[in-house]
Amino acid sequence: MFGASLYRSSLLELWWVVACSKRFAGRALLCVIGLGLSACKPQLTQVNHSTPVTTSSHAPESAHAHTNRLAREKSPYLLQHQFNPVDWHAWGEEAFAKARQENKPIFLSIGYSTCHWCHVMERESFESETLAAYLNEHFVSIKVDREERPDVDKIYMTFVQATSGQGGWPLNCFLTPDLKPFYGGTYFPPESKYGRPSFLDLLKHINQLWETRHGDVTNSAAQLHGQLEQMTAKELTNGLLLTRSVLSNAAAQLKESYDPRNGGFGDAPKFPQPSQPAFLLRYGARFGDQEAVKMVLNTCDHMAAGGIHDQLGGGFARYSVDAHWLVPHFEKMLYDNAQLANLYLDAHLVSGETRYADTARDIIAYVLRDMTHPDGGFYSAEDADSEGKEGKFYCWTRAELSKLLTPEEFNVAVRYFGITGEGNFVDHSDPNPLPNQNVLSIVDPNLPKADAPLLESAKSKMFAARAKRVRPHLDDKVLASWNGLMLGALARAYAILGDKSYLTAAEKNLAFLQAKLWDPSTRTLYHRWRDGQRDSVQLQQAYAYLLSGVLDLYEATIEPRHLDFAIALADTMLAKFYDAGQGGFWQSADAADLILRVKEDYDGAEPSGNSVATLALLRLSAITSKKEYQQAAEKTLRLFGPRLQNLSQAVPYMLLAFDFSLEEPRRVVIAGDPSAPDALALLRAAHAVYQPGKVVLGTGGAVEPFAKTLPAKDGAMVYLCTGTACQPPTREVGKIKEMLK
Repeated sequence: MFGASLYRSSLLELWWVVACSKRFAGRALLCVIGLGLSACKPQLTQVNHSTPVTTSSHAPESAHAHTNRLAREKSPYLLQHQFNPVDWHAWGEEAFAKARQENKPIFLSIGYSTCHWCHVMERESFESETLAAYLNEHFVSIKVDREERPDVDKIYMTFVQATSGQGGWPLNCFLTPDLKPFYGGTYFPPESKYGRPSFLDLLKHINQLWETRHGDVTNSAAQLHGQLEQMTAKELTNGLLLTRSVLSNAAAQLKESYDPRNGGFGDAPKFPQPSQPAFLLRYGARFGDQEAVKMVLNTCDHMAAGGIHDQLGGGFARYSVDAHWLVPHFEKMLYDNAQLANLYLDAHLVSGETRYADTARDIIAYVLRDMTHPDGGFYSAEDADSEGKEGKFYCWTRAELSKLLTPEEFNVAVRYFGITGEGNFVDHSDPNPLPNQNVLSIVDPNLPKADAPLLESAKSKMFAARAKRVRPHLDDKVLASWNGLMLGALARAYAILGDKSYLTAAEKNLAFLQAKLWDPSTRTLYHRWRDGQRDSVQLQQAYAYLLSGVLDLYEATIEPRHLDFAIALADTMLAKFYDAGQGGFWQSADAADLILRVKEDYDGAEPSGNSVATLALLRLSAITSKKEYQQAAEKTLRLFGPRLQNLSQAVPYMLLAFDFSLEEPRRVVIAGDPSAPDALALLRAAHAVYQPGKVVLGTGGAVEPFAKTLPAKDGAMVYLCTGTACQPPTREVGKIKEMLK
C-alpha cells in the first residue's frame, strides 16, 4: 500500500472487502486475455515513503509547453496537472461526450493535492511526452480531486478495493464511455516493478483489449456494474434488535487491537482514526471501564509526544509510518486536526489533566495561524513535501542545531528531542538525499524545572529558523464539510477552555461559510470555495458535518440564530439526501454523473456522512423536540444495524450515535439572557463535565416547548431535565457539575 495514498481499513474492514471481491468473478477477464497475473493480484507491496517529488505546478516556465483544460479549474490538485502533456479533462459531460463520440475508454485518475504518490506518478508518467501521446490517442483522460468529489471517488474506490483487495491514491481506473469500470488499481510505475506492469504496457494491453475484444470488455463492465450495485445496496430489515451488547462487543474488539507499548490500535502504519478512541473513551466513561479509558489516554500521550505531532508548530500529520508514532507522513489535513482537537478536549474532561487541554490549544493555534483564510474559512491541507523532499521543512540535523542554539539550549534540546548525529529519519530521495535527519519527538519529558526556560528559548529559535524555510504546498480550498468539523472543535474548545478567541474564530468561520457556500434563498449548501468561486456540487457529508459543527456552536452559546441555521441545514439535508423508504442518506443529491447512488457506511480517517447525520439529528431532536429528526436517525440506525452488529469497528462514529440513542438525553436548560455574565458562567459549568449523553439549550428561539416554560429567577438559572421532569434549578457552578456527574 502506498504512503500518503493509503486508504486505511481495519482488519475487519479489509476482510469485508476481500469477501466482497469473491463476487467479482468478472475481473478475471483481464487476467485471462492479456494482462497477466501480476496485474490482477492484490497490490499489497510496501514501498518507500520518501521518493522525491516535483509537481508541475511548481515547474519552471520552460516546462509549460503544454496547457490543458485543467487550467480552467479551481482545484489545487487539478491545477497541479494543468501543464501536463496529457489532454486532461475535468469530470463532466464534455469528457463523457468525447468518449462516446470517439468510442474510447476513459482513463480516470483520482487523487488530491497533498498526496505524495500522486506527485510521484505525475512526475514519472503524466509529464512524459511518450506516455501522454499514447493516452491522448487511445483514451479520454479525466482528473478528479477526491476531496472535492468524494462521491465519485467512493464508487471507483469500492470497485478497485473489491477487485484488487486494496485501494489508495492515486486511484487509476479504466471505464467504458458510460462510466462503468472494468479495470483499476493505484500507483502504476513507469517501468515494470513492485510486481506491477509498467504503466505504458498496461495502457497498451487495455487498448488492445478495447480494440480486439470490445464486446467482452463492455459485457464484463456491465456484469461488474451489476455486482457493484448489489454490493453497495442496503435494505432495511426490522428483524435485528440492537442492544447494548453492540457497544461492549465493539469495545472488546477495539481493546484487542490495542498496542500497550506505543498506544494506538493496530500496527504500522498507524493512523489516529479519532472516531475509534473517541468511542472507546465514551464507552469507558459510561460503563466504568477504566482499562478502556487508560488505553485512550495512553494513546493520546504517545501521539502528543511523537513525531506525528509537530513539536514546534503544532498540529498533527496524517499518520506515522512506524508503530510508535515517530516518523510521520508529514502531510497535515484539516479533518484530522479538527477531530483530534475534539479527542484531546474529551481526554481533558475525563482525566482533568491540563496536558490534554494544552494539546488541543496547540492544534487550534496551528490551524488559526497556518490554515485560515483572512476572512475566516479554513484551508484543507499542507503537503508532506517541500523542495522535492518529504519532511525537509520539519527535520533537523544535530550540526544544524549546534549552530543555531547556545550550548546550554543545545544540550537541553538534544536531551528533550533525542537528537542524534545519525538521525532517526532516512531520506531516500534521489539525487542528493539529505543525511542525518531528525524528526522531533519528546524522548525525555522529565527535564529539571530549571531547564524549562532553556527549552522554551530553544524551541522559539527553532520555530523562527524553520519559518524561513520553504514551506510545503498549501491546499487552500475551503470545504464546507471539513470546515464544519473544525467549527465544532473551536466551539467546544471555547465552551470547555473559556478562550474567547476560539469563539471569535468560530463565529467568523460560520459567517464565511454562510456568505460563500450557503444560498439562503434556496437553502442550498455548496461544497467547495476557492479563489472567489464556489462549485456546484452538493454532498450530504457537507450538510452533516456543518450541521454537527453548528450544533456545537449553538450549545456553546445558546444563541437562537445558530439553532435556526442548524434547523435549516437539517431540513435541507433530509429533503435532498434522505431515503424515506429504506432509511439512511445518499452521498450525493444529483446522480446524473454517477453510475451509482451510495450510502457511505465507513468511519475511517473521516466519519461517514450517515454516522455524523445520525448523531446530529438525535441531538437536534432533543433540543427542538422535532420527532422527524429522531425518526430519520433511528431508521438510519436500523438500516445500518447489520453493520453495527457484525462489523462495528468499521463504524465507530455511528456507535457514538447508537449509544446516544439508547436512552433519553439529559437536557441542560439555561434560562436567562445568554449574553449575561452569569449565564456565561453557567454555560461553562455545563460544559465542564464529560457527559456526551446531554444537550445544552436555552429558553429562546426554536427550542422544545417545555424549555420555554422554565423561568429565570433573579438572573440565569440551570435546569437539568429528562422528559418533563427537572431537578431543582440552581446557579451554583459546583452543584451543576455534581448534577451532571
